[in-house]
Amino acid sequence: MTQLDQQVASRLTRFYMLALAVIAVLSLSGLLFIKHTISTHYDDSRILNVAGRQRMLSQRLTKLAMLRIEGITTADTVSFDSLLNSWSQSHIQLRNGMLHMEKKYVVRKSSRLDSMFTRVAPVFESIYQSFSRINDPKRTIEEKKASLQIILRDEFSFIQQMNDIVFQFDTESFDQVKRLEQIEWLLTLATLLTLLIEGLFIFRPVVNHTRHVVRRLARSEKALQLANNHLEIANRELESTNQNLAASNRKLVETQQELLRTTEEKYQLQLAEDTVRSAALLEGQEEERRRFARELHDGIGQMLTGLKLHAEKLKATSFTDEKQRARFAELCELIGDTIQTTRQVSYNLMPSTLSDFGLGSTLQLLAEQTTRSSGVSVVFTGTTDAKRLSPAMEIGLYRIVQEALHNALKYADAHSIKINLQQSPQKLLLTIDDDGKGFVLNASPTDDKRRSTTNGLENMRTRTRLLNGDFSISSKLKKGTKIRVSVNLSENLT
Repeated sequence: MTQLDQQVASRLTRFYMLALAVIAVLSLSGLLFIKHTISTHYDDSRILNVAGRQRMLSQRLTKLAMLRIEGITTADTVSFDSLLNSWSQSHIQLRNGMLHMEKKYVVRKSSRLDSMFTRVAPVFESIYQSFSRINDPKRTIEEKKASLQIILRDEFSFIQQMNDIVFQFDTESFDQVKRLEQIEWLLTLATLLTLLIEGLFIFRPVVNHTRHVVRRLARSEKALQLANNHLEIANRELESTNQNLAASNRKLVETQQELLRTTEEKYQLQLAEDTVRSAALLEGQEEERRRFARELHDGIGQMLTGLKLHAEKLKATSFTDEKQRARFAELCELIGDTIQTTRQVSYNLMPSTLSDFGLGSTLQLLAEQTTRSSGVSVVFTGTTDAKRLSPAMEIGLYRIVQEALHNALKYADAHSIKINLQQSPQKLLLTIDDDGKGFVLNASPTDDKRRSTTNGLENMRTRTRLLNGDFSISSKLKKGTKIRVSVNLSENLT
């Protein structure tokens, strides 16, 4: 039904728009022709008035010339010069086809009018020259009287020919009005014929089509009623089936929710187990490092110290051979280097300053030691006298900085590393920024070097997660790497 409605509406709209467009075009054309007729008639009447005035101006000029020659005064105070100029300019403009009045009027002339203006031109020139001589104060009275005779001789011919021109203008204007009237009648007939054609070929077919559509709709309504009766029975059966399905769906939804809840609990339990396992593993590693550091410091360190003391005692013994003395000196120096290295390894495994002075001071010392040992500029900024953190948090953050420095020195070829520690009563922010060669974060590892870097990053993430903190890393090729660790201290301050 929707397609049928659209079809009928589209057809009716198309026909009505076509009919209205044709009528509108014809009506507008008629209005434009009427406007054009009125404008043309007004312009022609103005031109006709000017052409008729030329006869009056020539007679008036003749009268003024006679009075001027005879010396008779008159009540006509118009200037002879301005009157002569107006008469000559109007004649020239009529002849040239463009009349300049309050606006420009186009003088529509036929070939006959052109020939009539051509015939009157010598007479006009003769009269104009005579008027000009009469108006010239340098001329004698005899010359002016002779010019007046020429004017009286040619004036009748000029007036007669101007009469013919005026009547010709009037005839051509009337003919044009008749032509425009004929065109208006043609437009009116075309409009009536269009209405007749629209009634026969547009509105009548539309009415027939609408009647046919209504009949089809009536038949469809009856068929639809019958189908609705069948559908009502089917709907009742379907409603019963839907109720059964709804009960089954409720049970299925409950089962799915229970399964999701169980899966979520299992996932959370597994995540907690992983966290506990990671925490236990890291705690075991830290405990093993503490034990190994203690062993180095208390065991091997003490033995090396004793060895150094014995060597110092033997140093006072005189050696007959100078080579033996040199070798013994080298041995003492080697024992000293071994003691220093053992202390450094013991410190790296578990720095004593961490428990004594806190995280800030330990990171400051780590930066200085790394700068001396590697030659790379490592700068620590931040507070070193902040409130102490829990031991687990301090050792975790220290290991993160250790891993970041290891990656920057070994894999990034960094020339400068900045460590910044900012601590407030509620939050701790730790950043490690290097100017190394960087890497693509989402790229899969393809060699042992890349895998080592990835493992180090995972260790740092794991340590941050165990501290209930947020870990982020940003890196671009040839633009360095920045590691950021943020921890909430509301429950971690000691």
